Amino acid sequence: MQRTVEEFLNALLVERGYSTHTISAYRSDLSQLLGFLEDQDIQSCREVTRRDILDYILYLKEHDYASSTVARKVAAVKSFFHFLVAEGQIEDDPTASVDSPPVEKHLPHPLSQEEVKLLLTEPEGTDSTKELRDWALLELMYATGMRASEVIDLTTQALDLDAQTVRCIGKGDKERILPIHKRACRALHTYVQEGRTELLDDAEENTLFLNHRGQPLTRQGLWLIVKERAEEMGLERDVTPHTLRHSFATHLLDGGAGLREVQKLLGHSNISSTQIYTEVSTRRKRRAYDDAHPRA
Repeated sequence: MQRTVEEFLNALLVERGYSTHTISAYRSDLSQLLGFLEDQDIQSCREVTRRDILDYILYLKEHDYASSTVARKVAAVKSFFHFLVAEGQIEDDPTASVDSPPVEKHLPHPLSQEEVKLLLTEPEGTDSTKELRDWALLELMYATGMRASEVIDLTTQALDLDAQTVRCIGKGDKERILPIHKRACRALHTYVQEGRTELLDDAEENTLFLNHRGQPLTRQGLWLIVKERAEEMGLERDVTPHTLRHSFATHLLDGGAGLREVQKLLGHSNISSTQIYTEVSTRRKRRAYDDAHPRA
């Protein structure tokens, strides 16, 4: 069964162009399935029945996995068995009549525009390379809504400050060109000209955002920058890089942007991933109405 899983993963990598991160997630999920099946003394994928798949879903739920995690793991299992049928390795798909588990909807909690303004306060008269970097970093994240992984992977060549754009490589190695407003461009220009040159240790390093050792910023480093900045500015809530992505999307919809346009900017392959921000925006408008209208 392990060999069969590796054949499936290789097909995802070579034929469908899935990212190494996605392949790693599939491998982890399917390894867990194989462990469960082996505990049930099932030695071949041909032996797996619908009842076995349902028992596996029950096993996941009993181990207190989040509904979204269970849904992801089941999706990986369904894709795997679809592949086996398509390849002629099994005749009947044991997952064919198994519904994907429902996922509890957790609405994002974006910052208000006032909180964003506070978080992105421009440093005044500072020679600190760290402050210049952090200002440019936060401005860019709110200006584009990029994911944390996309931001830390940016190179200096990805920036075109004359055209006010940045080239971003997202999930599935899909590229998108994102606009940047003038304030973010100014922050980035200042960082590249005055801050990054001070951080740079290796002239051949082309990663845009560097740490104090001149090495590419890590995901953990980015998370700490956002957290510390929020605490420094007195924001009494948990703020993460994804909070800025949520805020970007919600504020665009608040301002009248179309759902399809926001979907493209976020790099969502499915518009249902973007629609959750419509609900957030609607609720915010309702609260503003209830708070302000004299008869509400």
